[in-house]
Amino acid sequence: MRTALPLVAFSLLAAACGGGTDTAVETTSAPTPTEAPATTVATTQASTTTATPTTTAAPVTTTTLPIMPEVSTVADLIALDRPVIAAHAGGDQEHPHSTPYGYRESALAGVDVLEMDVQLTADGVLIIQHDDTVDGTTPSSGEIRAMTYAEIAALDNAWWHVPGCWPCRDEADSAYVWRGIRTGDAQPPAGYTADDFRVVTFTEIATRYPGHVLDIEIKIQRGDDGEQDTNLGVEAATELARLIDELDRTESVIVTSFNDDVLAAFRELAPDVVTSPGLNALSNWFLAGGELHPNDRILQVPPTYGDIQVMSLDLTARAHDEGYEVWVWPNGREEENVEFYDAMVEMGADGIIAGAPVAAATHWSGS
Repeated sequence: MRTALPLVAFSLLAAACGGGTDTAVETTSAPTPTEAPATTVATTQASTTTATPTTTAAPVTTTTLPIMPEVSTVADLIALDRPVIAAHAGGDQEHPHSTPYGYRESALAGVDVLEMDVQLTADGVLIIQHDDTVDGTTPSSGEIRAMTYAEIAALDNAWWHVPGCWPCRDEADSAYVWRGIRTGDAQPPAGYTADDFRVVTFTEIATRYPGHVLDIEIKIQRGDDGEQDTNLGVEAATELARLIDELDRTESVIVTSFNDDVLAAFRELAPDVVTSPGLNALSNWFLAGGELHPNDRILQVPPTYGDIQVMSLDLTARAHDEGYEVWVWPNGREEENVEFYDAMVEMGADGIIAGAPVAAATHWSGS
């Protein structure tokens, strides 16, 4: 099978698509978007000309518990004898993509890993953001590299989210249940504020969840010519390496990128961080038996590419024989369900980068 697959079949193989310690209200289910806030939180006005959301620290609650996972280092995570649950973009099928709200609800559900994509704003802030524009999740448009963080953070990052249907842009307005919370036009769920529906910085999530392993993909922005710019990716990798060191996160992050050159630059700056292989390296390993970098411990793969089956018992057996873990990231919302997750685990997957992490955590915990 390995020699029959064209290299283009692996354009999705390389990677998935990512204040103080956070606290959580004592609850076992996500609040509905129509609930009134349960707490009073001091706010300050955000600096923006396009919206007037409030900017706050983490919500203050009268009854709080730390959100702590079972393990807090990559080494301990690899040693688990059960499937690892990683919340893809904070659980983008269940919660607005890459929002503080999504990460907090996923952490409350008991996920092991918070997955995220990172890139730099015009003023050098490393943010958690998948696309290199704001068009996909907000009602606005613009390139991330051309906007300041204040401009980006003012936007409604939950504008296009429909629970269980991401991405879905042609639904009735009533389906977009999170719209307006960020800008103060709708009430946030109990225990949350407008701030929890914005584009968030890497530092905030990394600091808010010190006990969670973070799975981080360095995104590659497009340059002036419309092509992906490796130099912009290296700049993001440099800032990420600096923050990982500053925040003492070396043992609790996994870093990857589709771009092998960007990943190589990151490894030079952070030689002790566990990585997942880039596109070319993983393709070479799969197709030709090539060697991976010593820091590569976890292979992050899709189950299929087009009509080609990528995930298989043979793949996981080979990976395990060579000392690698295999995490699977579903191709789309049709695969974001516990039955599909189970099928991947039966094929030998060690983890699922799940768009529905709350469902996965509930399913595997038996609750």
